[in-house]
Amino acid sequence: MFTEIFQQIGLSLNEAKIYEALLDLKEAGVSEISSRISIHRRNAYDAIKRLIEKGLVFPILSKGENSYSPVDPQKLLELIKEKEMRFDEILPELQKKYEERNERQEAYIYRGIEGFKNYMRDILRVGEDVYFIGGKMLFTSPQIKPFSDQFFKEAKKKKIKFHGIFDAEVKKLGDEVKCFDPPYKFLPSQYSTNSIVITFGDYVVTYADAKIKIIDEHMTIFVLRDKHLAESYRKWFQFMFKQL
Repeated sequence: MFTEIFQQIGLSLNEAKIYEALLDLKEAGVSEISSRISIHRRNAYDAIKRLIEKGLVFPILSKGENSYSPVDPQKLLELIKEKEMRFDEILPELQKKYEERNERQEAYIYRGIEGFKNYMRDILRVGEDVYFIGGKMLFTSPQIKPFSDQFFKEAKKKKIKFHGIFDAEVKKLGDEVKCFDPPYKFLPSQYSTNSIVITFGDYVVTYADAKIKIIDEHMTIFVLRDKHLAESYRKWFQFMFKQL
């Protein structure tokens, strides 16, 4: 039941299975453990040894076969925090290396829901206003709601404003549009498409096959980085905005 979660926080499959089994068994020897989770005794012993090193299991010595017992699950939380602390120590240097990239121009692709989140993170990292044409409220999609709620909080802290031209169909969503900064405008219905163009900082992001508030797992997001191109898109946005 918890094995997959244990793996996500850094345990191997066998380690996760053994720790979960010991939570049920309270105390058990290698023979009972390997039988319980159907793995070879040697593999069980190796995984238990690693769990002991991580402080998640402790041995109970006896004349016969040693037994093993799990520690309080709070230890798992400690391990996560320790990893975060180690990562926090190197994050400033990693961020510096990332921001010191010399490429004036870049082109790459994000895909699906995780790709969409990545480019939302790019918006926060760049920290400049966002301009979009053909908006479909994807930022507020139910598929990423917890993530987008936090995104808008961070954007507000960074004073990032969203300047939008939505598809006509978005009008039907009523008050939902109010999470974006007014004024915003709507394209005439005959100019609605399945595409979106967004620019922020030196970045231009485009994607097609977009539907109102739906992020397709197969959605392809094209990201271009070029200062002059981004400036051009913002000028075109201003022209369209004034004409609507």
